[in-house]
Parts: sequence; structure tokens; C-alpha cells
Amino acid sequence: MAVEIMKRLENKYLVDSSTFHKLQRRISQFADLDEHNKLTDFYTVSNLYYDTDDNDLIRTSISMPKYKEKLRLRAYGVPAETDLVYLEIKRKYNGVVSKRRTSFELREAYEFVTTGRIGQREYMNTQVLKELEYFIRLYAPSPKLFLAYDRRAYEGENGLRISFDTNIRTRRYDLEMEKGIYGDKLIDDDLWLLEVKVNGAIPLWLTKALSEHKVYRQSFSKYGNEYRKYLSQEDSEGCLTPFSASQAKLQTYQYKAFLPQLASLF
Repeated sequence: MAVEIMKRLENKYLVDSSTFHKLQRRISQFADLDEHNKLTDFYTVSNLYYDTDDNDLIRTSISMPKYKEKLRLRAYGVPAETDLVYLEIKRKYNGVVSKRRTSFELREAYEFVTTGRIGQREYMNTQVLKELEYFIRLYAPSPKLFLAYDRRAYEGENGLRISFDTNIRTRRYDLEMEKGIYGDKLIDDDLWLLEVKVNGAIPLWLTKALSEHKVYRQSFSKYGNEYRKYLSQEDSEGCLTPFSASQAKLQTYQYKAFLPQLASLF
């Protein structure tokens, strides 16, 4: 059964194909391929990101606050309407990531985000469902971005997870997951996004491998970088929307409403 509530540290790096192959050989000595990669060399992760009408969630996120959150629908491959997918809230506070998610049939997930209501199913996590209901009431989100990538991932001791993502493509049209995996490339074909997720410190063997290949941590958000690209296109067309009043209001509300509760999440 997939983990539905988790928290951990995340470190991100961009590497070229040569470095990817070298690191992969080293990592395979200490960690195992995850369950999806035991069946195929790469698997595709599909995501549908939700936001407010003014894109307040992603605008807040790229302003680098102490606390931020996102809502996304996640599937593996192209789901049919009755396939199970994950609806999840991803929060980050002072570098620590907390993710809460539960399963829905795809058609149920669409309806739930639209209405904020759904009958309980045996495959749903009741606690997470309540958090999602509150999130939807607060933000009234709608689909904004489809984002998919091909992944090769490893799992090690003490909650270590290492993933390499490539062929990242996005679209702001045809915002239904069942329509397929296509869109514009976000990064060059020769680049890979490496993510290292740990419950504590990065293992020494991995730290040495990264240092040996001159791989250094950097900030990289798939949704955030796509949004910056989207803004630059909008700006060039003379229709860039300024920082919204609703965004400022939501940021203030987030700190007042959520920060006192963070001890239970992190």
C-alpha cells in the first residue's frame, strides 16, 4: 500500500546525461530500484496542478516564503476515468516537506475538487480527506497545468529515495489526465532533475558521490519554473498580471491559520 502521509527533507540537483549514468552506477551499489522501475527502465508520472484564479499558490511558492503549499492530482501513466489516482497536498516549511494524499477514482477526483464533497470510499484516507476538503473550501482551486516526466528511482535505508526525472513536458490546455501525455519541453533533453529525499542526513556514500562529480544542490521546482516561463511569455505579449490583492490576503491568512499547526505536520 502506498504511503499516504509523509514528511522528509528534499534536495534537488540538475545533472547532464553523462553524470546521470555515472551516478546511477554508484547508487545501484547501495539502493534498489523502486517498485515501478522493477518492471520498466523508466515510468511516467503525470500531474495535474490546481491553483486559484489568480495563481496565488504558485506565486506564493516562487516568492520563497517559509511556508508554502500546492495541490496536485497524480497518476502513473495515462489513467482511465475509473483508475485510482492520488490527490495530494504538498506543504513545505523551513525546508521540510510534508505530503498528504489519498486515493480517488479519476472521475471522483475531478468531481471532488470541483464540489468539495464526496462519499467516503474504502480506499480513501479519512484524515487526509478532511484536509483536502478544507483546502478546497479555502482556495476554490481549478486545474491550471498538466505536467509529466519520465522517472528512474531508487530506494535505500532509513527512508532514502533518489529519483532522476527527464523529458519533463507541460501544457496549459487539454487539462484532463486521460487525454494523454504530451506538451512542451521544460528543460533540455540532456538534463536530468535529481531529487534526494531523506528522513535525516544524506548518507555519506551519496555525499561523496555528488562531490566527486561536482553536483551541487540548487532550487528547482517543476511547477515554479514552468510558471516563470509562462510569465515571461505573458509579459512579452503585454498581458502580465500583477501581484494580486487576493494573493496578499491569502499569504497573510496562511501564516495566521497554518503556522500554529505546523508542529503536528513537521
